[in-house]
Amino acid sequence: MERIIMHPIGIIHSPYSENKDIPIQGIFKGEVEAWIELKEKYVSGLKDLNKFSHAIILYYFHKSQREEVQGQPFLEQNKHGIFAIRSPHRPNHIGLSVVKIKKIEANKMYFTEVDVLNQTPVLDIKPYVKYFDNRNNVRCGWLDKHFKDDNIPGRAILR
Repeated sequence: MERIIMHPIGIIHSPYSENKDIPIQGIFKGEVEAWIELKEKYVSGLKDLNKFSHAIILYYFHKSQREEVQGQPFLEQNKHGIFAIRSPHRPNHIGLSVVKIKKIEANKMYFTEVDVLNQTPVLDIKPYVKYFDNRNNVRCGWLDKHFKDDNIPGRAILR
Protein backbone atom coordinates (compact mmCIF):
# COMPACT_ATOMS: atom_id res chain seq x y z
CA MET A 1 0.00 0.00 0.00
CA GLU A 2 1.59 3.22 -1.14
CA ARG A 3 -1.04 5.79 -0.27
CA ILE A 4 -3.86 6.34 2.18
CA ILE A 5 -6.39 9.08 1.57
CA MET A 6 -8.28 10.54 4.52
CA HIS A 7 -10.92 13.22 4.57
CA PRO A 8 -11.67 15.50 7.53
CA ILE A 9 -14.95 14.85 9.33
CA GLY A 10 -14.97 18.33 10.82
CA ILE A 11 -12.98 21.29 12.11
CA ILE A 12 -11.80 22.24 15.60
CA HIS A 13 -12.62 25.77 16.74
CA SER A 14 -10.23 26.73 19.54
CA PRO A 15 -8.98 30.00 21.03
CA TYR A 16 -5.43 29.16 19.94
CA SER A 17 -4.40 30.85 16.69
CA GLU A 18 -0.64 30.47 17.24
CA ASN A 19 1.48 27.53 18.40
CA LYS A 20 3.13 29.63 21.10
CA ASP A 21 -0.20 29.97 22.94
CA ILE A 22 -1.04 26.25 23.15
CA PRO A 23 -0.29 24.35 26.38
CA ILE A 24 1.93 21.30 25.87
CA GLN A 25 -1.05 19.16 26.95
CA GLY A 26 -4.65 20.30 27.27
CA ILE A 27 -5.08 18.89 30.76
CA PHE A 28 -2.75 21.63 32.04
CA LYS A 29 -5.23 24.33 30.91
CA GLY A 30 -8.43 22.39 31.60
CA GLU A 31 -10.81 25.36 31.72
CA VAL A 32 -10.21 26.44 28.10
CA GLU A 33 -13.15 25.50 25.87
CA ALA A 34 -13.27 24.59 22.19
CA TRP A 35 -15.65 22.77 19.90
CA ILE A 36 -15.68 20.50 16.89
CA GLU A 37 -17.98 21.43 14.05
CA LEU A 38 -18.81 18.17 12.30
CA LYS A 39 -19.78 17.90 8.65
CA GLU A 40 -23.52 17.24 8.36
CA LYS A 41 -23.11 13.72 6.97
CA TYR A 42 -21.37 12.64 10.22
CA VAL A 43 -23.76 14.22 12.76
CA SER A 44 -25.65 10.97 13.43
CA GLY A 45 -22.29 9.48 14.43
CA LEU A 46 -22.45 11.62 17.59
CA LYS A 47 -25.39 9.55 18.88
CA ASP A 48 -24.67 8.37 22.46
CA LEU A 49 -21.28 10.11 22.69
CA ASN A 50 -22.88 12.52 25.18
CA LYS A 51 -23.04 9.63 27.67
CA PHE A 52 -19.22 9.62 27.87
CA SER A 53 -17.22 12.15 29.90
CA HIS A 54 -14.15 12.14 27.63
CA ALA A 55 -13.28 11.57 23.99
CA ILE A 56 -10.16 10.89 21.95
CA ILE A 57 -9.77 13.22 18.98
CA LEU A 58 -7.53 12.33 16.06
CA TYR A 59 -6.60 15.27 13.88
CA TYR A 60 -4.21 16.50 11.21
CA PHE A 61 -1.39 18.92 12.13
CA HIS A 62 -2.27 21.16 9.18
CA LYS A 63 0.33 23.85 9.98
CA SER A 64 3.28 21.48 10.24
CA GLN A 65 5.58 22.15 7.29
CA ARG A 66 8.24 19.55 7.94
CA GLU A 67 8.76 15.92 8.85
CA GLU A 68 11.39 14.85 11.37
CA VAL A 69 12.64 11.51 12.66
CA GLN A 70 14.09 13.15 15.77
CA GLY A 71 13.13 16.28 17.64
CA GLN A 72 13.77 18.28 20.78
CA PRO A 73 10.61 18.23 22.89
CA PHE A 74 9.52 20.85 25.39
CA LEU A 75 11.16 20.29 28.82
CA GLU A 76 14.26 18.72 27.24
CA GLN A 77 17.63 19.81 25.91
CA ASN A 78 18.24 16.47 24.17
CA LYS A 79 16.77 15.16 20.95
CA HIS A 80 14.60 12.03 21.03
CA GLY A 81 13.12 9.83 18.33
CA ILE A 82 9.90 11.22 16.86
CA PHE A 83 7.95 8.19 18.11
CA ALA A 84 9.11 8.94 21.68
CA ILE A 85 7.81 12.54 21.61
CA ARG A 86 4.59 14.33 20.69
CA SER A 87 5.87 16.75 18.08
CA PRO A 88 3.56 17.81 15.23
CA HIS A 89 6.50 17.41 12.82
CA ARG A 90 6.05 13.67 12.46
CA PRO A 91 5.39 11.35 9.54
CA ASN A 92 1.76 11.78 8.47
CA HIS A 93 1.27 14.73 10.89
CA ILE A 94 -1.42 12.91 12.92
CA GLY A 95 -2.25 14.26 16.37
CA LEU A 96 -4.22 12.82 19.27
CA SER A 97 -5.85 14.55 22.23
CA VAL A 98 -7.96 13.29 25.11
CA VAL A 99 -10.59 15.92 25.88
CA LYS A 100 -13.42 16.38 28.39
CA ILE A 101 -16.83 16.54 26.71
CA LYS A 102 -18.98 19.44 27.95
CA LYS A 103 -22.01 19.09 25.68
CA ILE A 104 -23.14 18.05 22.22
CA GLU A 105 -25.60 20.19 20.27
CA ALA A 106 -26.57 19.47 16.68
CA ASN A 107 -23.29 19.18 14.73
CA LYS A 108 -21.08 20.57 17.53
CA MET A 109 -19.20 18.82 20.32
CA TYR A 110 -18.01 21.27 22.99
CA PHE A 111 -15.03 20.23 25.10
CA THR A 112 -12.28 21.39 27.46
CA GLU A 113 -8.65 20.31 27.94
CA VAL A 114 -7.86 21.57 24.45
CA ASP A 115 -4.32 21.74 23.05
CA VAL A 116 -5.03 22.21 19.36
CA LEU A 117 -4.80 25.12 16.92
CA ASN A 118 -7.94 26.80 15.64
CA GLN A 119 -9.18 25.39 12.31
CA THR A 120 -7.44 22.03 12.79
CA PRO A 121 -9.03 19.30 10.62
CA VAL A 122 -10.57 16.41 12.60
CA LEU A 123 -9.98 12.88 11.29
CA ASP A 124 -11.89 10.87 13.90
CA ILE A 125 -13.54 10.97 17.33
CA LYS A 126 -13.63 7.98 19.68
CA PRO A 127 -15.01 7.62 23.20
CA TYR A 128 -12.40 7.43 25.96
CA VAL A 129 -13.16 4.19 27.82
CA LYS A 130 -11.37 3.73 31.13
CA TYR A 131 -11.71 -0.05 30.86
CA PHE A 132 -9.75 -0.05 27.59
CA ASP A 133 -7.65 3.12 27.53
CA ASN A 134 -6.30 3.30 31.09
CA ARG A 135 -3.17 1.34 32.05
CA ASN A 136 -1.42 0.60 35.35
CA ASN A 137 2.35 0.62 35.96
CA VAL A 138 3.10 2.86 33.00
CA ARG A 139 6.67 3.97 32.29
CA CYS A 140 7.05 7.30 30.52
CA GLY A 141 10.66 7.12 29.37
CA TRP A 142 12.52 10.44 29.37
CA LEU A 143 9.44 12.24 30.81
CA ASP A 144 9.54 10.35 34.14
CA LYS A 145 12.39 12.52 35.43
CA HIS A 146 10.31 15.67 34.82
CA PHE A 147 7.23 14.38 36.66
CA LYS A 148 8.78 12.75 39.75
CA ASP A 149 6.21 11.91 42.45
CA ASP A 150 3.49 13.00 40.01
CA ASN A 151 4.50 16.66 40.39
CA ILE A 152 3.82 18.75 37.30
CA PRO A 153 6.79 20.97 36.42
CA GLY A 154 5.86 24.65 36.11
CA ARG A 155 7.29 24.77 32.60
CA ALA A 156 4.70 22.19 31.51
CA ILE A 157 1.84 24.62 32.03
CA LEU A 158 2.80 27.46 29.70
CA ARG A 159 5.21 27.61 26.82
